[in-house]
Amino acid sequence: MKRYCPKCTHQHGKIRKHGFFKRKSDYKSIQRFKCIRCNTTFSKASTQKCIHQNKRHLNSIILKLIASKNSQRRIALLLGISKNTVATKIKFLAKSAREKNRQMLKQSSSAQEIIFDDMETFEHSKMKPLSITVVVEKYTQRILAARASIMPAKGLLAKKSRKKYGSRKDQRRKTRERLFQDLKNTIGSPVTIESDQNPHYIKSVTRHFPKADYIQYRGRRGCVVGQGELKEGGFDPLFYLNHTCAMIRDNLGCLVRRSWCTSKTIHHLQDRLDIYIYFHNNFLLKNRKKSALS
Repeated sequence: MKRYCPKCTHQHGKIRKHGFFKRKSDYKSIQRFKCIRCNTTFSKASTQKCIHQNKRHLNSIILKLIASKNSQRRIALLLGISKNTVATKIKFLAKSAREKNRQMLKQSSSAQEIIFDDMETFEHSKMKPLSITVVVEKYTQRILAARASIMPAKGLLAKKSRKKYGSRKDQRRKTRERLFQDLKNTIGSPVTIESDQNPHYIKSVTRHFPKADYIQYRGRRGCVVGQGELKEGGFDPLFYLNHTCAMIRDNLGCLVRRSWCTSKTIHHLQDRLDIYIYFHNNFLLKNRKKSALS
């Protein structure tokens, strides 16, 4: 592997080994190097994303815990660290997960059959609802994207919401169309797209996928009040999507119904969604394949 000086970007010829040092966070011996041209010293860890992190060994543990129904405070209690450390780690993990999810979409095969729908939650209060557009590859249940957007309150809470928090913009259509725009290179052609009979969906689909075979199914009643992902008995044509959405709602503590573990802002919710997409596609689905083969 060629080494480059981070200061003068000089190549392999003038780089020499310059001893070791023990990293404080995990006590590993790290090789140091020296550039003969500019006398700059650096190490293998100088170009890593985790540089200057004192508890880098907890990154993978926190990723699994946050995607397994644990809150920030509970993770801090279990690992014996500050909740502020957990919050900082989640931001770092979300940024890393977004990059890995993009790479996965570029490298993986194009999806030929996809299903999408919106699931609802809220930030801080039920009077501040949010919508999450989820796109899933049929049969494999690979999550291609999940993006949160602001929506106005409806029903009995609409008037109270406007009085307390003011009017809220409906950003569901814009978010849906940006998501479809980002997925154009991932989705193959021809493609079959399925959803329920929401009248707002067809405009977005025909605008971004005019040649797609778009099928809409009549929505069905949920078997539990407030949990539309779990349908009553019988054949469910959108099963792969509904089952994946039920997994998302169950594995992210801030999405569980009737819970005091709620998202404080839409940005915090999006961070957790990005982490869960990486965990779902790279851990849950792979373990399911292994168990099926064994």
